Amino acid sequence: MRKIEFITSDIYLYHIYNRGVDKRNIFLENDDYVRFIHDLFEFNDTRPAREFSRAKNIIIDQEKRKLKVEILAFCLMPNHFHLLLKQKEDRGIKEFMHKIGTGYTMYFNRKNKRSGVLFQGRFKAKLIDNEPYFKYMPHYIHANALDLFQSDWREQSIKNIKQALEFLKKYRWSSCSDYLGKKNFQSVISKNFIDSMWGNSEHYQQDLEEYIKNRDMWEAEPPTYLG
Repeated sequence: MRKIEFITSDIYLYHIYNRGVDKRNIFLENDDYVRFIHDLFEFNDTRPAREFSRAKNIIIDQEKRKLKVEILAFCLMPNHFHLLLKQKEDRGIKEFMHKIGTGYTMYFNRKNKRSGVLFQGRFKAKLIDNEPYFKYMPHYIHANALDLFQSDWREQSIKNIKQALEFLKKYRWSSCSDYLGKKNFQSVISKNFIDSMWGNSEHYQQDLEEYIKNRDMWEAEPPTYLG
């Protein structure tokens, strides 16, 4: 049984995480990342999902869409993903994540001629219910991509902060570039969160830079995951 209840409220956010079974890669090529991001958009609706189209062709129509969740931030890595979600309707997160898990697994298995589970059990969830976590979780999520820039950055300081920020801005499979003012997948995420917390991309970049430099201070209480 899951140990966390998802509350429909503007004051509660949830950090959602899962990885491939046996830590296997769940994204093998660019088309896989595109498909997962497409699913983030299409499955976040009470209406049936449309047929797959490349994410670059996504056009949002908020008047016709009834969102299950607000996607505030995301980062896709070769063998795992991170999402920051706000629930918009009761059971919204559970139903959304069920669609994501089932839909992407069917796509991946069919494409790679395999069968069985793809993800390592149920997704993990952390309730974010206070302001320090509100501001730190997008940094925590986006900075995951730095593992591909400098694998030991968590133990050793980043050697070149400017290059690290440029890498995050160019990393396509994340919402970080949208936070930093470069349009990427803006139809997928909620811009209201960015604007309300930081005001503009320059302020977000300043905060992100401080997080990278002083990660241990920001993460004084490391997140624990339930599920």
